[in-house]
Amino acid sequence: GMSVKAFQLRDKSKEELTQQLQDLKNELLQLRVAKVTGGAPSKLAKIKEVRKSIARVNTVIRQTQRAHIKKFYAGKKYVPVDIRPKKTRALRRRLTKTQANKKTLRETKKQAHFPLRKYAVKA
Repeated sequence: GMSVKAFQLRDKSKEELTQQLQDLKNELLQLRVAKVTGGAPSKLAKIKEVRKSIARVNTVIRQTQRAHIKKFYAGKKYVPVDIRPKKTRALRRRLTKTQANKKTLRETKKQAHFPLRKYAVKA
């Protein structure tokens, strides 16, 4: 029928989505047969629409899957590579905030024993 809308797909279960995907693929198959056998122009125009609908269903399935995986791994020490933030290679290899702000024992002692001097400056 009409092209599928993504927001309508979002509140469907995975089973319903896979079923819809199957239906759309079968429809596409019939339309391609019609194309070869010289079907009506209305059918030929529908091929694009069905392909886009298949893409939409696949996208929604993938997005919900990824969301579930993200939720599952939230707060865990190790996360699958494709779930980690992409950023850039350099940013991924950078020291963490904690690592970068660490002070050596010597530095810590120096700061404790020789704090920054405060001067009273006459205005």
